[in-house]
Amino acid sequence: MTQPLEAERARASAWFRELRDSIVSAFEALEDSQSDGPFADTPAGRFELRETRRAAAGGDDAGGGLMSVMRGGRVFEKVGVNVSTVFGTLGEQAQKAMAARGVPGMEADPTFWASGISLVAHMQNPHTPAVHMNTRMFWTPHAWWFGGGADLNPCIEYAEDTASFHAALEAACDAHDAAYYERFKAWADEYFFVPHRGRARGVGGIFYDDLNTGDWEADFAFTRAVGAAFLPAFLPVTERRRNQPWTDADKEAQLVHRGLYAEYNLVYDRGTKFGLATGHDADAVLMSLPPLAKWP
Repeated sequence: MTQPLEAERARASAWFRELRDSIVSAFEALEDSQSDGPFADTPAGRFELRETRRAAAGGDDAGGGLMSVMRGGRVFEKVGVNVSTVFGTLGEQAQKAMAARGVPGMEADPTFWASGISLVAHMQNPHTPAVHMNTRMFWTPHAWWFGGGADLNPCIEYAEDTASFHAALEAACDAHDAAYYERFKAWADEYFFVPHRGRARGVGGIFYDDLNTGDWEADFAFTRAVGAAFLPAFLPVTERRRNQPWTDADKEAQLVHRGLYAEYNLVYDRGTKFGLATGHDADAVLMSLPPLAKWP
């Protein structure tokens, strides 16, 4: 298959929505099960839903998605799980960015289609790490590819949590290609590095982009595996830490680390830049920002 047909694109879009539904259900169940700790008397968090639309010149339909955000829960202070399927014509800035990455045909036909899921969770307990996950598919008349990954962002690091999170992602990678984990782990270490702070955003995970082996089914299967690995990777870490006592100093460390997270997303994150540059709903694009943060 040289180019995914409409049916393949529809399958990818449907999968991202299915993954979103399973994660939202699991996170609300986690809220329901929280019976201890300082937020036990707080009502269990529930996701608020809002449809999003992409702005297009002339008011033409350019797609959109579903923004799902939970705030002030027992376990999650703020978590967003967004899905979208957007299409149209890339602007000049986006065309140049794509061409610089080696995407062919931008001058001839800058039409595009993109679909994916994006998740960021900021937790109540500072011992429970923040987390990010996304998977996506991008199509143009001359190219297609998958991308995504997941990474853990603790303000207080625990080797056990890092090891179990990475192990789940490694297993997902190894089931498809024995070289994927080391390759995509190194890519995450590079991608989530914050140059102006001289440090990583968190303890890494995996990151990949521009994945096109020429076998759409195989690449889609791997992308599904990455998405399916997220809950088994993250939920055990949350279970270990969500009732752990914390101090004012721990909370301060969490807020300062959130400042680092915000800096990265606003300055370097490719998805944030693309979403804002292509006219997608700004609130959905900036869903990843924490509810509260501090700077030293």
